[in-house]
Amino acid sequence: MIRVINESTTPQFNLALEEYVLNHMDPSHPYVILWQNEPAVIIGRNQNAYAEVNMKYVKEHGIHVVRRLSGGGAVYHDLGNLNFTFIVDGEKGVVSNFEFFTRPIVRALQSLGVKAEFSGRNDITIDGKKFSGNAQYWSRNRLLHHGTILFNSDLAVVQEALNVKTDKLQAKGIKSVRSRVTNIYPYLKTPVTIEEFVEILLKFMQEEQSGPDVVLTLEQIAEVERIKEERYARWEWNFGESPECEVVKEQRFTGGKLELHLNIREGRIADLRIYGDFFGTLPVSELAERINGRQYREADVAVALAEVDFSQYFLGITREEFLECLFS
Repeated sequence: MIRVINESTTPQFNLALEEYVLNHMDPSHPYVILWQNEPAVIIGRNQNAYAEVNMKYVKEHGIHVVRRLSGGGAVYHDLGNLNFTFIVDGEKGVVSNFEFFTRPIVRALQSLGVKAEFSGRNDITIDGKKFSGNAQYWSRNRLLHHGTILFNSDLAVVQEALNVKTDKLQAKGIKSVRSRVTNIYPYLKTPVTIEEFVEILLKFMQEEQSGPDVVLTLEQIAEVERIKEERYARWEWNFGESPECEVVKEQRFTGGKLELHLNIREGRIADLRIYGDFFGTLPVSELAERINGRQYREADVAVALAEVDFSQYFLGITREEFLECLFS
């Protein structure tokens, strides 16, 4: 089991690194990567970003939103969270066998006096509270299994970043199942740092198959950067790949109540309908047509609104308020 050393905390790079190891490194070896991300929400391959993420909150707090290759639900990462990745041959005994890959984590925690156990489809829990979610992806008969470990994350941010008003949005992709979550740090009999925990965990991960550490060459890093730029750094991948969802936004301003009904298809606005008790001299259906087809992001819609005399459509509701309603 060869460890690939990775000191990056950039989520787009780290997901690209997984893909690089999976598809481009010597397939005759199994690999393990332990890595951390700066604050980010990582969504599953088949999820709708807008249905999973509190967009207003992540924008205000500078939190990345990145789509991964594997399925499953959305997770929050910060430097109090540790991620692990196994890349092995996709043999029958390991494909969809989530428990197999979680055993080293469970055993490592047991050695520290923490009673952790595999639970449900793909989680590890303590006292019924989830601290690790796992997912898998297959490519060229190789299996990528990765998971999270909430070591000492800011759980308040977890709740805020993934808090979406589901009564106002109907997603047609895969929705996350919200669970009670916990950090493992409070359960440790003897406190250790996350760096010390990494070394303990590695002993159990490489117990049966130990191997050397590998540091990427400059040429390999350049290839990872290429993958990052072509996939994980692109809006089209992170948001445009989202399955369709139906959205209702409503807010009251001085000029009246504004109610927006729309679909988001492949990250673009469609079928926008504008309702409310506001006043205006021009039909709002004209404005809706200008907005339809735009990417569902504030800067793109703002360009469309700048091209019109907005006061002709809404008396007492500003462009800024309209954008606030659409993207809050």
